[in-house]
Amino acid sequence: MSLEDVLSRIDADLPAATERLMELLRIRSISTDPAYAADCDAAADWLVADLASIGIDAAKRPTPGHPMVTGHHPGDGRHLLFYGHYDVQPVDPISLWHHDPFDPVIEDTPKGKVIRGRGASDDKGQLMTFVEACRAWKAVHGTLPVQLTFFFEGEEESGSPSLVPFMEENSKELTADIALICDTGLFDADTPGIVTMLRGMLQEELTITGPDRDLHSGFYGGAAINPARVLARIIAGLHDETGRITVPGFYDGVAELPGQLRSQWDNLGFDADGFLSSVGLSEPAGEQGRTPLEMVWSRPTCEVNGLWSGYQGDGFKTVLPSQAHAKISFRLVGTQDPLEIRRAFRAMVEDQLPADCTVDWKDHGASPASVMSIDDPAFDLARHALTPEWPNPAAYVGAGGSIPVAGYFKSILGMDSMLIGFAKDDDQIHSPNEKYDLISFHRGIRSWARILQALSR
Repeated sequence: MSLEDVLSRIDADLPAATERLMELLRIRSISTDPAYAADCDAAADWLVADLASIGIDAAKRPTPGHPMVTGHHPGDGRHLLFYGHYDVQPVDPISLWHHDPFDPVIEDTPKGKVIRGRGASDDKGQLMTFVEACRAWKAVHGTLPVQLTFFFEGEEESGSPSLVPFMEENSKELTADIALICDTGLFDADTPGIVTMLRGMLQEELTITGPDRDLHSGFYGGAAINPARVLARIIAGLHDETGRITVPGFYDGVAELPGQLRSQWDNLGFDADGFLSSVGLSEPAGEQGRTPLEMVWSRPTCEVNGLWSGYQGDGFKTVLPSQAHAKISFRLVGTQDPLEIRRAFRAMVEDQLPADCTVDWKDHGASPASVMSIDDPAFDLARHALTPEWPNPAAYVGAGGSIPVAGYFKSILGMDSMLIGFAKDDDQIHSPNEKYDLISFHRGIRSWARILQALSR
């Protein structure tokens, strides 16, 4: 089937495709706030109707939370599943938006036209790049070049509480040869990337308690244990002088970067100095002997995300606090076991407690890293299909963040994921004035059309 006719159709249909995206962006599908439950339902209905309009057998599927949307299209060859999410982040603080976040507009900027509105990049605009590519294929050829399952979630921005049960209950329906996920971005404005590794996450909150109440530091200082000092000592010992993490067994399952990926990363021309200087920093602070790109894509981390104790109001209060608190997260790579690291970290902390201190724990989730096997020919086919659409060749890249659904696709459905997205670092996702470059939307649609043809082989 001719690709060029499909690409021409995409170009001609761009204004209509953009208006369809604007319709979806006007729906206030904030999943974390119960006040917007009806809007999430409406977004699911909109997607079902849109998929049905191009001949997809689509349905809204109930869950204890917001509905899922599924769709199926028969075909020959490889069976693909495409995942995206239709829910969005809250818009607070609303005062920082330049206009109504749910009244999207096309804006001219010094870097080109952008689609401005909540969800433009994360993830409605990205989701619709794929749908529009399918629409063009159907319009030109009356069918799609592959067998395809659509899977859209409505709770990604609120922790995905319904996702795993739904996948487990519908595993036969959802299992395909490979999953496509659009919730990622470009390496830079001219270079598309296929994410082949995602870091996992372990989140721990601890409270160390010493005396049974806050104490007057003049009466008890020196004689009574201070839990803030205990916690500070423990945190200071989480890294050694070379930046390595000291939790016993922490590096079990951490592999060195394969030579093929290291060579590609070295050729990306990553501006490490600019990366740090853009946030007012000058020196890498992680493991010695690692490049900043390695640090954020392929190495594990331990970071303090919150730390508090004692009086924090205006002025001064000379108390010896009863408690000290910290929130600590670990980004995980390779085959690191988050539950084993939790056990080792807690044991490490408890072994350092003085006799008069206790610790209470609250966990906030644990998910393993995802590492995709690029031995599957689909990865190289997709990389070569992407390249003609962009100024620079497509590359395999890592991602410092976590996308748990990729791990669930592997652990529950037994399939790898190919993560391809067209967002930019300055899209301001989760922040006021979110945007999606119009060229990202246009080239994204064309890119998926190319990938669909390549994977049909």
